[in-house]
Amino acid sequence: MEKEKAFLLWFDQLERKDVAIAGGKSSSLGELTSHVDVPVPYGFATTACAYRYFFEKTGLYEKIKALIAGLDVDNSAQLREVCAKVRQAIMDEEMPQDLQDMIAQAYKELGEKVGQADPFVAVRSSATAEDLPDASFAGQQDTYLNVKGAETIVAKVKECYASCFTDRAVYYREKQGFDHLDVALSAAVQMMVFSKAAGVMFTVNVATGDDKNILIEGAWGLGEYVVQGTVTPDNYTVNKATCEIVEKNVNAQDIKLIRKADGDCEEVVVPLDDQNEQKLTDEQIKQLAECAKKIEAHYGCYMDMEWGVDERDNKVYILQARPETVWSRRNKENGAPKEEKKVTTDRKVIVKGLPASPGNVAGRVHVILDPSHIDEFKEGEILVTEMTAPDWVPAMKKAKAIVTDSGGMTCHASIVSRELGIPCIVGTKSRGEAATTTIPDGIDVTIDATHGVVYEGIIEEPKAEQPAQQVVAAAEYFPPTGTKIYMNLGDPELAEKYATLPCDGIGLMREEFIWTTYIHEHPLYLIKIGQPEKVVDQLAEGIRQVCQAMAPRPVTMRFSDFKSSEYRDLKGGDEFEPNEPSALLGWRGASRYYDPKYIEAFKLECMAVRKVREEFGLKNLNVMIPFCRNVEECEKVTKIMADCGLSRGKDFKVWLMAEIPSNIILADQFNKFVDGYSIGSNDLTMLVLGCDRDNDTVSHIYDERNLAVRRAIRHLIEVAHKDGKTVSICGQAPSVYPEFCEFLIKSGIDSMSVNPDTVKFTKKLAAQIEQRIMMDALTGKGRQEVEDLNW
Repeated sequence: MEKEKAFLLWFDQLERKDVAIAGGKSSSLGELTSHVDVPVPYGFATTACAYRYFFEKTGLYEKIKALIAGLDVDNSAQLREVCAKVRQAIMDEEMPQDLQDMIAQAYKELGEKVGQADPFVAVRSSATAEDLPDASFAGQQDTYLNVKGAETIVAKVKECYASCFTDRAVYYREKQGFDHLDVALSAAVQMMVFSKAAGVMFTVNVATGDDKNILIEGAWGLGEYVVQGTVTPDNYTVNKATCEIVEKNVNAQDIKLIRKADGDCEEVVVPLDDQNEQKLTDEQIKQLAECAKKIEAHYGCYMDMEWGVDERDNKVYILQARPETVWSRRNKENGAPKEEKKVTTDRKVIVKGLPASPGNVAGRVHVILDPSHIDEFKEGEILVTEMTAPDWVPAMKKAKAIVTDSGGMTCHASIVSRELGIPCIVGTKSRGEAATTTIPDGIDVTIDATHGVVYEGIIEEPKAEQPAQQVVAAAEYFPPTGTKIYMNLGDPELAEKYATLPCDGIGLMREEFIWTTYIHEHPLYLIKIGQPEKVVDQLAEGIRQVCQAMAPRPVTMRFSDFKSSEYRDLKGGDEFEPNEPSALLGWRGASRYYDPKYIEAFKLECMAVRKVREEFGLKNLNVMIPFCRNVEECEKVTKIMADCGLSRGKDFKVWLMAEIPSNIILADQFNKFVDGYSIGSNDLTMLVLGCDRDNDTVSHIYDERNLAVRRAIRHLIEVAHKDGKTVSICGQAPSVYPEFCEFLIKSGIDSMSVNPDTVKFTKKLAAQIEQRIMMDALTGKGRQEVEDLNW
């Protein structure tokens, strides 16, 4: 029978060109089985023809067409409701008997071919538009692991069909311009690997595009927990040319997903002796790298692969392989003719400023003076402006680099750029010339944000001949510290990227990023137009991404802390926001949450937190209350939270931002309502010294190391600890000033939360300081404090 008309095909009958017949996953498994010398668990696939036969026989096409008519995928509630009805309609239909019999017979034959009666298999969805370099549907449909028995396999194939209409799959297809009824689905029925360890690997660095190494991630148990971000996997870097291990990062793992002996899967605790062990042997790492090289050589493009190591024989298997999509697309774009850039070796300085976020890049300048022109900003341009604000974040994420006239190391542009990993120079006006008046729009420049210099033109660096050096494989080691090192994060899309850093969790997740990047509308405006669920759903989704990527490590999300001027920039905000002479010290933080004018909006934030914890099951989420001026405010806010189902308990902590002198002075009373504090050193320094941190005129006075600030911090730690409360800090001072980090640790601070680019440095710095303190205690000859830090 011709392939196009077959209902079922074995892996060795399929090739990668058969995407339209069996989908990306199934055709790729066939290609690997037939043409690449790598170990692949054997199996068969139902075809797109079988899928269409089922839908035509049961009249499902007409039913689904009627259900999705007029669907607005941006309406989360409608999307969820319609997709649930479509999936139920599919599950309610009986699969045609001849198709059931064919699947059952193939399953029986699979057992005979591998010498096992009723073997355990994985049933994997494979969409016909899946895994194409320009339209990856990977992960949009479902996979069912460790199932056995013909009846069960038939049922799981039908569930795969239904998963073609999950919320995320329908949303993705709509946004990519695919017709929902044109896409068909194949189900790959593949021998189950009893994975004692599993994971993913790439033949290109997915963060940078560097293709010299192979990146392997692995964890104990089945690979689903790696793909889902439930655990932090080990990271192994292997030189592609030599297959030598370049770097190993071994991460602790306390839970894993394993197969149950009688079918299905379960989560169990990793034995204590294994929690800190390397998941793969060095030999297995090299075996996987060899497989990756063969697969990339055969496909001729960067590859994204999943693998498993079978507990029965320690054999490495390739479970699936697909073209890596991001860099495949970028390489295709890079192959297009480009506008010629003027390259120079001259170093002509245009402006200088503060090096807020390090890095060196070159590109085309786009000067924006009015926020109304943000939409004109294009991907890869260099943003030059007077000052950024939260509603600029979507444009900032597109920028290759950012240069501003005003601002200091703690301004919005500085903080966001460091978190996004974008080179940034701020405060050029304070160093001589304002960037917006000195750098012409549209010219090419080179940004040296490590030293705070902007050069004219694209500077070509001379490349000296380097003698060949032997690569020494060494794993980067991070000593354990008594002081926990957390990470600051705002953009949920960066959670996966930064999850592998050696941090103990997220100490500050800024909710404002989700508003400006995804929601864009004022919460009271959405309530007014009858769409409050948009707030809950979008906030919950953004928070979920972070909690899932970091799990089981804790995530502390700070409730919204926009100023009224920033809220006004959201759609519909003009109607609800006052015009304040000093928004920085006005209606912000806790004072909004209990205010009758805003309380209903705050309840939506609480509902989003509850959804993440209860509906998504991510119990690692805690919250923080910002800018709380007095104890009465703290009591009111925590009561509203409790009324919304968010009561403090063993697995739910409420922290208070300590950023106002009253938080320090009245800490003994605040202790009654919170579990701990996170010192917002930027605002605290500003309010203790009475100094606007963003004002260039008085910026020389602003210094977190001032004795008044340090006395306040030490006092807070002492008072908090008396009542068993914890204290953290979420400013950048510990990573910028080693002596400030030493002061904090000597004062007994419990944790420090720093930007992603300084996590590794701060981790090692804290370890050195702690070791020095222990040595001083042992010898009795340590340096004495020369200042009186008590008040």
